[in-house]
Amino acid sequence: MRILLVHRNFPGQFRYLAPALIKAGHKVGVLTWEQNQNPRVLPTATYRHEMGKTPGLSGFYAAHVELGANAARAAYALAQRGDAPDVVFGSINWGETLFLKEVWPDARHLGYAEFLYDTHGRDTGFDPEFSRTNIDTDIRTIARTGHLVLAATRADALLSPTQWQASTFPGEMQSKISVIHDGVDTGTIAPDPAASYRVPGGPLLKPGDEVLTFVNRNLEPYRGYHILMRALPRVMAARPNLRVVMVGGHDQGYGPSPGGGRNWKQIFLDEVGNKVDQSRIHYTGRIPYNDLLNLLRVGRAHAYLTYPFVLSWSMLEAMSLGCLVVGSDTRPVSEVIEDGVTGHLVDFFDVAAWADKLIEVLADPDAQMPIRAAARQHIIDTYDLKTVCLPKLMQFVETAGK
Repeated sequence: MRILLVHRNFPGQFRYLAPALIKAGHKVGVLTWEQNQNPRVLPTATYRHEMGKTPGLSGFYAAHVELGANAARAAYALAQRGDAPDVVFGSINWGETLFLKEVWPDARHLGYAEFLYDTHGRDTGFDPEFSRTNIDTDIRTIARTGHLVLAATRADALLSPTQWQASTFPGEMQSKISVIHDGVDTGTIAPDPAASYRVPGGPLLKPGDEVLTFVNRNLEPYRGYHILMRALPRVMAARPNLRVVMVGGHDQGYGPSPGGGRNWKQIFLDEVGNKVDQSRIHYTGRIPYNDLLNLLRVGRAHAYLTYPFVLSWSMLEAMSLGCLVVGSDTRPVSEVIEDGVTGHLVDFFDVAAWADKLIEVLADPDAQMPIRAAARQHIIDTYDLKTVCLPKLMQFVETAGK
């Protein structure tokens, strides 16, 4: 088949699927934003769009409709020269797929449906320290769903990576959603007792060292950075040899920035101040992927927190590496981790419980070995790329929506 993959930041969620489709004999092309800086290894068409802000409640919807229109115009240029895919599979996040059915009405249109906002039970208003809901915030939240719902209704079939993320979409859409994760390459993302990681400007860390890891694209409240920082004074006092390694950027992430030229990293580091030995907290920024895997391999415990939002690849990869994950008891996490079996779950907001659990697992690493082994086995059984996810993803692309 001729398959067009559409993603503003390609490859994104298609990083494993695209080469598998090619290996199966399909002809694969890409439609992406012209400012996407990722390498272009497949035939690629681009659309031009300036990512500005449109004021007012309709602004979010209008911006994504304009992006979708620009993507459709680029697609129309392809159609005019005779390009006609059998399948168009795109992320619905940015509006790119909104009008592609008008360009290729005879194709099957598949949508990657990652998450739908709502005013209750999800990220909005979850953390009252940073987001208190009122009628205005509720209106803004629902306004943000407009292009997502429209794109979902235009698709012939949808895919979500987890059961909980699929459940965020309306009940009337559930019959056309397949739940298939992008997959974890458990053969590569595996424990290595010889691994090591040198902290930039700091020590060489090896398995057996007392290391707590925390990884996110950006250090921010959406991923619980503030909760972990507030737990660290007790944890570090109880564990005088502990080193904490924080991986992540300092830009605006999923949530709002603090403003005033500040970043969340420094705000919460300043909050704990001299209550912690800051020489034992290492901020790496974003690091190369192989370095990240080696860091996780040497960790004694890995903390992962998130609002009820999109589940990070990094948590599943940490489990595949045999990490001891202490996660927030929020629905994206509890779908994967069974408390006391494949990891530990702690109430997101309970700073004292976080300190207690981290001290416990750091103090007795041998007792956690069965949990680490069970975590890896669960990822192999449920999320393995080659044996579980890719076959399902291939079937979805080849048959869904017919």
